[in-house]
Amino acid sequence: MNLGGTYTSGTGTIDRPTQRDPQKQDPMNPSLTDTTAPANSGVIESRQNRTREMQLIPEALARAHMQQRLQEAESERRAQRLATARRMQRRAERASLRARRALAMAVMQ
Repeated sequence: MNLGGTYTSGTGTIDRPTQRDPQKQDPMNPSLTDTTAPANSGVIESRQNRTREMQLIPEALARAHMQQRLQEAESERRAQRLATARRMQRRAERASLRARRALAMAVMQ
């Protein structure tokens, strides 16, 4: 366990596994057991970043899912507007034909 910058041999951790060599486990040898800072602090930081990224994955997936649903909704709205515009255009064309016929009938009489 690493407390206050010193490392005591005994149980190992993921970052500092227990040494198999008995000479390196000797607690009487301070040059091998005492360290001022862990040599692999970058590894710990990268693991923490990976853990943070792993925790943010569901949030990113939800954001992507919502973005996709918004795009689908916008596409549906565009399709609906286009269908409505075509329907109105056909209605206007029929009204125009009726007006022409009515004008032609009025001129003929």
